[in-house]
Amino acid sequence: MPSDTRAAIGFSGGQVRGAVLCAVAACALLLWTAGLTIDPLAHSNIPYYAILATAPLLRLWCLRDGRRWGVILAQVVEYYTLFMGMALIGAVSSYPVAAMSEGFADAGLQRVDELLQFDWLAWYRTVAAHRSLQLLGIAAYQSIFLTPALLLGWFAVTGQRREAHRFLAAFAIAAVITLSIYSQMPAVGPFSYLWHGPIPYMPVSELWQPDIIPALRDHSLTVVDVGQLRGLVSAPSFHAASATLYIAAAQRCGPLRWWLTAIASAMLLSTPVEGTHYLIDLILGAGVALVAWFLATLLIRWRVRKVEKDVCA
Repeated sequence: MPSDTRAAIGFSGGQVRGAVLCAVAACALLLWTAGLTIDPLAHSNIPYYAILATAPLLRLWCLRDGRRWGVILAQVVEYYTLFMGMALIGAVSSYPVAAMSEGFADAGLQRVDELLQFDWLAWYRTVAAHRSLQLLGIAAYQSIFLTPALLLGWFAVTGQRREAHRFLAAFAIAAVITLSIYSQMPAVGPFSYLWHGPIPYMPVSELWQPDIIPALRDHSLTVVDVGQLRGLVSAPSFHAASATLYIAAAQRCGPLRWWLTAIASAMLLSTPVEGTHYLIDLILGAGVALVAWFLATLLIRWRVRKVEKDVCA
């Protein structure tokens, strides 16, 4: 357990609920503005309804138990539910943002990659020629959900509520910044833009942008299925932003930090092919993460000072 008593100071329940309500309202406003809807009766919603219904009850039951394991489990439920909610809201919000965007920025992004001397086609051909690289890349790319589970679990076990909330706040801020920038530079990605001919290897992200984005823009696609959400954001790369945040948060995880850093670094390396991203997408994503981490740190410091001031008063 951390010796610093401030480690247990996070945002208040009211602040967390307020932030979640603002995020939901912003997402709903984006959907309405873009003329998109979500079918509340779709079967794909059932898992989310189940989690939203059971998570508060499970957390309350654990807190009432009073024992240390109950408090830890209650925090795990809280952190995991908040992370899932933010990830879902961000993914859904990318659809109306894409619907209201114009043009594609692939030519400009590719020119920047050329200036950086990054050859995406050579990277892709190397992966396509080696099954071992494909399997490693898939595992690394999909660790975007494993790593935060380990991070937040560690923070719950060690009582680092401050660090858990700093990470969650940074993740939310990064999502907002990413979507704001993405609205100005939508792209179909290097796989769709650069590759022509038979496909020797289909990355995890596949070729959704050139089909979904035009359909959103011309309103032939008006219903967002939360059970079939696809990655639409190219620049900045949110996988790169997430990996950067994971590495920053991992430094507060004691003996786990090296493993978590290695997993997040592997995710970064897999992102150009599996996420079909330009190198500049990754650089922008990392920059977004650093800004988000800085702002989240300012917020958490403000919260700690406020709590300490109230206690002294």
